[in-house]
Amino acid sequence: MQKIVIERPYQFIPPHRGNWWPTFAQKFRLVDYWLRKSHGVVEYECRDVHYLRESLAAGHGIMLTPNHCRPADPIVMGFPAREANTHVFAMASWHLFHQDRFSAWAIHKVGGFSINREGIDRKSMDTAIEILDTAERPLIVFPEGTTTRLNDHLMDFLDGVAFLARMAAKKRARQKPAGKVVVHPVAIKYLYQGDLFEAVHSRLSTFEQRFIWRTADDMPLVDRITRLGRAILSLKEVEFIGHTQSGSISERCQRLVEVLLVPIEKEWLGGTKEESVVARVKSLRVALVPELTRGELSADERLRRWENLEKIYLVQQLSCNPSGYLKEPTTVDRIMETVERLEEDLTDRVTPYAPYKVVLQFAPAIEVATQRDRGTQVDPLMIQIRQDLQAMLGRLAQESPIYEPPSRKSVPSAVAV
Repeated sequence: MQKIVIERPYQFIPPHRGNWWPTFAQKFRLVDYWLRKSHGVVEYECRDVHYLRESLAAGHGIMLTPNHCRPADPIVMGFPAREANTHVFAMASWHLFHQDRFSAWAIHKVGGFSINREGIDRKSMDTAIEILDTAERPLIVFPEGTTTRLNDHLMDFLDGVAFLARMAAKKRARQKPAGKVVVHPVAIKYLYQGDLFEAVHSRLSTFEQRFIWRTADDMPLVDRITRLGRAILSLKEVEFIGHTQSGSISERCQRLVEVLLVPIEKEWLGGTKEESVVARVKSLRVALVPELTRGELSADERLRRWENLEKIYLVQQLSCNPSGYLKEPTTVDRIMETVERLEEDLTDRVTPYAPYKVVLQFAPAIEVATQRDRGTQVDPLMIQIRQDLQAMLGRLAQESPIYEPPSRKSVPSAVAV
């Protein structure tokens, strides 16, 4: 389990309003250096950034809503900011400010401010609304709320995005003359440009050795990856159910999610109150974490809550397994991100595979209405953001090369176990 819950009282970290540090970072290409060193991103392309420039020129309050498939996403948003000659603000989970001193300093100086995902953070929401109301800089908000490692697929959205945009639109509407708030969906697509088989073969061999397996050099790559995914899932099923389940990986993941979540929801929420896994996870964290961060619990109760949080974290990982994602013919990029997800499941970290090119595609502005149509269960603004993002991601997915298995001669020799 990665350290996404910080066991200390939350304190809001406001954005750094100065221009010197973000200008310095862009002038000396620190974004480029950091992405190349830490995430293997060596090239970028921004498309239709003129939509953003037009909104800046019009003086609109601007919200940017990218998909969130990789940890590098907030940093790569610095590329279109450079091309549009603007700085940005971004809402960032509080735990990101506690990874290490340099990351905390860098996130703050280039415009990041904290959001408490385990509670109602009025200071953060008020700051976001103020930024949109004053049109000080574009504001980056990730609707999915967490990293998915699913570049061609969107997970469920959090409702707070529409709430922030509408509250800001209401404030701007009272101005003389009235100002607008607009949303630009931004599709982020990573394209791997190296030799896929060379990149993942040794990593898969290492994973197989963890299971005391012989290295499966003679097995097709997708079958090899799928077998490892089933092994990890089987171990979790035995741990929490006592036996393995039947069915597809996706079906087994969905059933295990219910086994893990339902008892915790009954205890802490009186039952399941939300539909999406993302919303259910958020509700449980809001219930479990506050007392934990205040140090008010006995040692036994503290341990019990951490055990529940570990189950909730596993649920979040399990939910990122859409049915048929590796159905053949599949792409180089889907295979790569699946291997990275396996590594994250086994080690809680991912070694960057270079080289990557990242493409950032902008959609036209969506004007935010001050009132929501109450005739629909889902906010129409969220529906529009999702439709625009999925349409762009669908087109970008066509740029991923179809995986072609290497000839048998090119397969590296087996690793002894």
